[in-house]
Amino acid sequence: MKLWLRLIVQLVSWRTRKPLQIHEVAKRKFRVWLTDLDIYRHMNNGVFLTILDLGRYDHGKRTGIWNKWKKLGWYPVVVAENITFRKSLELWQEFTLESKVIGWTDEAFYFEQRFVVKHQIYARAVVRIRFLKRSRGIVTPQEIFEVTPWIGPVPKLPEWVAQWSKASSLPKGKEPAPSEWN
Repeated sequence: MKLWLRLIVQLVSWRTRKPLQIHEVAKRKFRVWLTDLDIYRHMNNGVFLTILDLGRYDHGKRTGIWNKWKKLGWYPVVVAENITFRKSLELWQEFTLESKVIGWTDEAFYFEQRFVVKHQIYARAVVRIRFLKRSRGIVTPQEIFEVTPWIGPVPKLPEWVAQWSKASSLPKGKEPAPSEWN
């Protein structure tokens, strides 16, 4: 994780932040720093992805699920990300990162995350996450919900997300995935 200072600020502030239910939207304010800029003087696209990590971490800490999973030896890994940029974020500009679980399949959870300025979406990402066990293997949504019950309406994964997920998948880690260009 590149943004250690931002992570430290989050660690200190979690004690004063309002707890969330797993189905709620986590909102976190950020500001574009000088170190976030690229040569075009707007926030670098790679920084967006790093800040997405912080948003999901914030969601996990504020819902209390992060500590439960850590005790069980479970941890999340990003399997795929899809991000669309609408407007640039400029130096010192404040924005809110909104993070919400939008659905799941037998093997993965999906977050939608938005970079918002004055109630307008500047960028939106969908992130597919798989939970792994330190003892080896995948944690299924059923196992997760045994430890962390889902409260509220069960979301239906948007069809376009399911199609994107299928289209962007690579073979499992032990299966061959030759690099062949057409």
